Amino acid sequence: MPAYEDGFLLDLALRLASEAADLIRTIRARGFATRVKTDSSPVTEADHAAEKHILAGLRAHAPAIPVVAEEEVAAGIMTDTGREFWLVDPLDGTREFAAGRDDFTVNIGLVRDGRPVLGAVALPAYHQLYGAGAGRGAFRIDASGTQAIHVRTPPAEGLTVLASRHYADDPRLKEFLGGHTIAHLGNIGSAAKFIRVAEGVADLYPRLGTTMEWDTAAPQAVVEAAGGSITTPDGKVLGYGKPGFRNPHFLCRGAA
Repeated sequence: MPAYEDGFLLDLALRLASEAADLIRTIRARGFATRVKTDSSPVTEADHAAEKHILAGLRAHAPAIPVVAEEEVAAGIMTDTGREFWLVDPLDGTREFAAGRDDFTVNIGLVRDGRPVLGAVALPAYHQLYGAGAGRGAFRIDASGTQAIHVRTPPAEGLTVLASRHYADDPRLKEFLGGHTIAHLGNIGSAAKFIRVAEGVADLYPRLGTTMEWDTAAPQAVVEAAGGSITTPDGKVLGYGKPGFRNPHFLCRGAA
C-alpha cells in the first residue's frame, strides 16, 4: 500500500467535509424529500449527495486506503478493510436535518490499527469545521479563522451533560447520572455532542444506545486530541474494526 503523509490525508478529509457541508446547505435551502431505510432510520438526498462527493474524493486522491461509508453499507456494499481504512458518515443526525434543526454533522475519520488517528467533522448549519491529527492537535475553523480547542475542567457547580435527543427518555440515562452533580442536561442529535465536549462547552456525553463506527471515528479523533476520552463503561478505549462496525455503549468525557 502506498504511504500517504498524515498531513495530506487530514487536509483531504477537511476539504471534502467542507465541500460536503456546502452541498448539504444547498439541498437544505431548496428543499428535499425524506425516506425511511430498512433499518427504520431516515435518509435524504443530502446523505447520498454528500457521500458520493466524499467517496469520489477519497478514492481519487488516496486510492489505496479502503473506505467504509454508511449509505454504501446500507445498500449492501461491503468493503474489505485492512489495518488502515476510512470511516465516513456523510450526514450524521439525519433526523435533526430532516426536522429543520441544526445539530447534524459530516464525519470523515481515518482508522489505523484499530484507533482513529485523524478526523474531520463539519457542522454545516453552524459553518464550523473541526479537525484533529497529523500532529496539529484539535482545532476549529470558522469565519474568525483557525483556533485550537481543548476540553475543560468541570466547573464546581456541576457537569454540563449532552445526551442523544433520540434517547432523551431512556431511564438508564437518569440512573447513570444519579451519582453526578449536574448543572445542565441537554439533548441534541449527531456527533455535535462530541464536538461540544472537545471544545469545552460540555463535560460529558454518555451513550447508552446503538451507534456505528462511522458515527464516532472522526469525532473521537477530535475529542482525544483535545484532551478528552471515549471509553466503554468498563474503562476500555473505544476501538475500531469490530464485527459489523457496531459500537458498544460508551462515555465521552472532557477533562477527568
